[in-house]
Amino acid sequence: MILQRLDDSFDRWQELLELIFASFAYMNGRIDPPSSALTLTPQSLREKASNEIGYVAFKDDQLAGCIFCRPELDSLYIGKLGVLPAAQGKGIGRRLLWLAETTAREHGLAELQLETRIELTGNHITFANWGFRKTAENRHAGFDRTTSIEMRKSLI
Repeated sequence: MILQRLDDSFDRWQELLELIFASFAYMNGRIDPPSSALTLTPQSLREKASNEIGYVAFKDDQLAGCIFCRPELDSLYIGKLGVLPAAQGKGIGRRLLWLAETTAREHGLAELQLETRIELTGNHITFANWGFRKTAENRHAGFDRTTSIEMRKSLI
């Protein structure tokens, strides 16, 4: 597996978009509101990569996973962590998360933070197994119920 930081040399934005769509497809019809991943375009991914810290994982020459990170005041926010369904369970997500941990430490941040939808209990378990703990319940604008949970992982 090869890991690459997203920078100006990366030119496979359409393929990255397709990876995200495939990785998040299992959520379609399960979560409300729908995932913001559905609104992404190749151009918005390029902009996201220029405003955040992104990495991709290659298996042979195929994009197999991605992660976007954003430094905040007290943590590194993890977003759009995705692995192709056929490549899941092979350590790609953990390797991308390891890059996020390294990035957080480089920025002097002691925690990782992410949000996962309330309906995706399998994700809650996976992230807990990776050292994350539930720290808050949140709701999207216009909803009167919890729609996501915040999870954090201490790096100390």
